[in-house]
Amino acid sequence: MARLPQIAPSLRTRSRVADITRAGADKLWSRGRDRLPFELVVDGPHGRTRLRARAVIDATGTWHSPNPIGSDGLPVDGETELADRITQRIPDAGGVDRDRYAGRSTLVIGAGHSAFNAILDLVNLAGSAPDTRVTWAIRGQATGRLFGGGVNDTLARRGALGTMVQGMVESGRVRLITDFRTTGLERRDDAVLVHGTDQTGSTREIGPFDEVVALTGFRPDHSLTSELRVSFDPTVEAPPALAPLIDPNLHSCGTVRPHGAADLAHPESDYYTVGMKSYGRAPTFLMLTGYEQVRSVVAELVGDHEAAARVELVLPETGVCSTDALAGDVRELASVGAGGAAGSDVALAGATTGARTELAHAADPNPGQSQDQAQGRCCG
Repeated sequence: MARLPQIAPSLRTRSRVADITRAGADKLWSRGRDRLPFELVVDGPHGRTRLRARAVIDATGTWHSPNPIGSDGLPVDGETELADRITQRIPDAGGVDRDRYAGRSTLVIGAGHSAFNAILDLVNLAGSAPDTRVTWAIRGQATGRLFGGGVNDTLARRGALGTMVQGMVESGRVRLITDFRTTGLERRDDAVLVHGTDQTGSTREIGPFDEVVALTGFRPDHSLTSELRVSFDPTVEAPPALAPLIDPNLHSCGTVRPHGAADLAHPESDYYTVGMKSYGRAPTFLMLTGYEQVRSVVAELVGDHEAAARVELVLPETGVCSTDALAGDVRELASVGAGGAAGSDVALAGATTGARTELAHAADPNPGQSQDQAQGRCCG
């Protein structure tokens, strides 16, 4: 595609957009704003330049802004200091990263499909480097939901990932540590000692490990658009119309209703957030979603409003449903509340009540649905 004559003259490689604004106007300026071109500040091989555009499709993703290890959204103690021992992407354990992990002890943190992939690659490496050891730490319990939907996942290969990891845990090739919330990392004799707590607040210590692979998700970087009038949901950090459809507190099945330009727009006209960045902090994005988003947005920008509104998107269900997840969250909050300090009782009770309200809403969004749906075997 890069060699197509329609694309090649306008493609700039090794370039990064640093800022986006309206030419000659900051965020505060309103008069005639929609008629002003966008101005993009671009860092490239020849230094910093400025480009102008009628519209901007922001597909910058979240790759460069991974979540920290801390369950509170902040780095844990020692995380910054031990950055040389932490990888926040799926390592190429059988390729360019082989020497870093072969014959060594690695801790994988995270409970998503990225963690599944990392575990599989590390276990495969152990086949040719027998001293390679893999430990997997998660905050939750080892329930069936941990390993995904399996055969119930309508995306077969996604379901197979969890099934394979489950087999590795059960065979002892992967050591699984549950109910572990990382609170700190400590360098100990050229290795990493990991401190944490369980849901009762009791302290725990695991390790030491040679390497830590932290796959705790990603988040969007909104600093790029600080001079634009953008609107994001305060929880998910996705466009407000899209956020309720993908909020992991309410949905885990992977089904999202068709959405396009109208759902991805911002108060800043002709600026659209698409792709992984459009999902904010939600972890369920599939590339198929992005393709349809971009098709709809481009149709809108060229004036084909009918095509923009005709969004067709059918995503494969994960086989793990929201009401099951929420029920677990309610039990966890209740147990923390029972064992917490007296001064925190009110806040915990409020959180538990809120979670129960969301559970009831997810389990019975409308009184006419079937019993199977109400019990969480649907995907909303």
